[in-house]
Parts: sequence; C-alpha cells; structure tokens
Amino acid sequence: MSTTMSRTPRLRTIQRSALTMLVLSGAVNYIDRATLAVGNPLIRKDLGLSVADMGFLLSAFLWSYAFAQLPMGAMVDRFRPRILLTVGLALWSAAQVASGLVGSFGQFYVARIALGIGEAPQFPSASRVTRDWFNPRDRGLSSGIWNTAGPLGTALGVPLLTVLMLNFGWRWMFILMGIAGLVVAVIWYAVYRNPPEVALTAEENAYRTQGDAADQRHHMTFREWRMLFRFRTTWGMIVGYFGCIYMTWIYFAWLPGYFEIQRHMSVKYTGIAAAIPFAWGVVGSLCGGYLADVLVRRGVGQVNSRKYPAGLALIGTAAFTIAAAYVSSNNLAIAFISAAIFLLYITSTCSWALSSVAVPPNLTASVGAMQNFGGYLGGALAPTVTGLIVAATGSFVLALVVGAVVSLVSAASYLFVVKNPITTAQIDRLPAAP
Repeated sequence: MSTTMSRTPRLRTIQRSALTMLVLSGAVNYIDRATLAVGNPLIRKDLGLSVADMGFLLSAFLWSYAFAQLPMGAMVDRFRPRILLTVGLALWSAAQVASGLVGSFGQFYVARIALGIGEAPQFPSASRVTRDWFNPRDRGLSSGIWNTAGPLGTALGVPLLTVLMLNFGWRWMFILMGIAGLVVAVIWYAVYRNPPEVALTAEENAYRTQGDAADQRHHMTFREWRMLFRFRTTWGMIVGYFGCIYMTWIYFAWLPGYFEIQRHMSVKYTGIAAAIPFAWGVVGSLCGGYLADVLVRRGVGQVNSRKYPAGLALIGTAAFTIAAAYVSSNNLAIAFISAAIFLLYITSTCSWALSSVAVPPNLTASVGAMQNFGGYLGGALAPTVTGLIVAATGSFVLALVVGAVVSLVSAASYLFVVKNPITTAQIDRLPAAP
C-alpha cells in the first residue's frame, strides 16, 4: 500500500485544518511574546519601572516557559493535543489580558510567569499532531509548515503590536491580543480531533502508522517518560537544540540593538532591516521540512534524515554569524544574518521533525518538550550573556563569536551524540533506577 494512495480526502482535510490552526496559534504565541518588548518604554513610564525591572519581566517568561516544558510535554502525550493546547491557549491568553490590567511590578511578574506556562504546550502539541496524523515520509514538511509560525509571528508582531499600541494604548494592546488568543482556543477545541475521536478506516490508520515501529502504546507512563533521560539520543537532542535557540534569541532579543549600536543604522531603517532575516526564517523552516522528507524518500533513515541537516545547518549558522560580526558593509551584514536565520530555522524544523520519529508515538510530545527545555535554557541565557559581553567590550563581535561556538558544540551533538531511535522494547529492558 503506497503512502500516496492511502491518504484519503478526509485525511487531507484533517491535516490541512490542523496545520492551519497550528500556524495561527503559533503566530499568536510569538506575537504575544513580543508585547512586552514593544510596550517597554510606555510601560516603564506608566508603572515607574526601571530598565532592570523590565529585564526581570522579560526573563520571567523565558524561565517559566523552559521549565514548564518537561511536565507539559508529558501531559500532551497523556491527554492529547486537543485538550492541552486548548488549556494552554486559554491560560496564556488570560495572562495577556491580566497584563493589560496590572498595577505593579509584582502583578506583572506573575502574569509573565503564567504566560510562559500557558505557551509551553504549543510546540509539543504540534509535534504530537504531526506524529498522530502524518506518515513518517510527510512529517518533515508538515513540521516545517507549523514551525513557520515562529519567524512569521516575529516578522508580523512588531508592526501589528505597534499599531495596536499607538491606537489603543499599551494596556489594550495586551487585552486585544488576549481576546484573539481566546478566540483561537475556541476554534481549536471545536475543530480539532485526536485520532481516537475519529472513526478512521483501516486504510487511514495504515497511512498514519506505516513505517513506525510495531510496538506502539496509546498512553505514556511516568516510568517511560523518566527513562528517556537514560538514552544518548535524548541528550543529543537537548544539547543540540540548546545552540539553536541560543542563537535564535541572540537575534530575536538583540538584532534591532545590534543594527543601531554596532552598525549605526537609523531607527527607521532598523525596523526594516530587522524584519528581513526573519522573513528568510519562514523560507528556511519550509526548506528544512522539505529536505527531511526528500531524504527519507531517497532511503536515508528517519533519524539521519533529520539530524544531519540540523547539524550541518548549525555549522553554517556559525560561519555566517562570524562573517556578519566582522564584515564592514551593513548590506552584507544583513545578508549574512539572513543566511544564519534561514539555516537556524532549517535546524529548528528538522529538530522538531526528529522528535516525531526518535521515540515511540506515545512519547513524541515528551521528547519534543525535553528538547525544547534544553533550547530555552539557551534562550534564557542568550540575551543576558550577550548584554554582559556588549557592556564589557562595547561591541557585539565577541558576543556573536560566542554564539557561533555554542552553535558548533550543538552541531556536534546532533551529528555525533544522536544515534538510533529509541524503541519501547529498549525502554522496557532498562532496569529501574536505584
């Protein structure tokens, strides 16, 4: 039975609607992350906050998001994406509304922590949706499609939020984005269904599972979740994604400042220049997914088809980042940074596609969340480390070189630490920890 013949019209409709909603919710996810940065000056003035206070508020989201990954991934595998993503959307949207109503630093800090916890199920849920509804040969491009939400939300977020803030004020900017998220939550719950909730035919089930290991279970257990930490593949993914998100957050948090401080660009030109690289991130996300699928169809193993592009793209990211650090031309710097972010999103897509084939289906969101936990430890550190280096040296050059070194270490983790897929039988054979 060929994969193409077994994908029925109903499956295509389910896949397209799921991917559309994942891109929509993911874009809202990333736009919501940018609200504090856009409203920074007005918020500091209205609430009497210092620059250091704003730094604490920005980091509150990153740390809560990172540490919420571990339980949320397990919960997605246990309760499935329909429920968990609905709850996540509702929680982070409520946190956005609350952010528009705060009157003190403490209240804002709690709202930012809630935002991080609420956003945690988004990408593990997307990874599980990919595993649930797509054949292994099609999981790369599907991952690339929903992963475009990151650079797309980043590119659209600043101009959209600026318009909202200028017309309605920073408080209503938060409130309106929160309302938008609640609408998306209702749509997701009303439209999306987990596979057990659909009366699938034998042909449709064959398409979904063809190429997966035969020893599949419907539910994960805490023992299985815990045992994932005993495998080198899990740690290779965690360390590999650390470098990907470390570099992403250098650019996400500091790119406008880099263009203004290091490149002496005007504020007006900086807004345009900073949007160009993330537009290339959308292209990179799609190309990474397409490449992974092409490699699988040409006989490359499911793990190798993901880990090799992820690792090699990180090496390229390091090279283009160093080139951007030392080149004198502003136009070349924009081109090199665009190439670096293009490659970063190849890595990001291939990393998430890897989580859909590296473990049994009932642990897909769990290992994806473990990987994302490692990534956002890097994401939480990158803005601070970069800021400290720039403050000490007066230049971004060393900060970018450090980021490139981190990328190379993570590339090595993908290429040499990630090995074979983890099977249910391997997990069952492991003795319980003493």
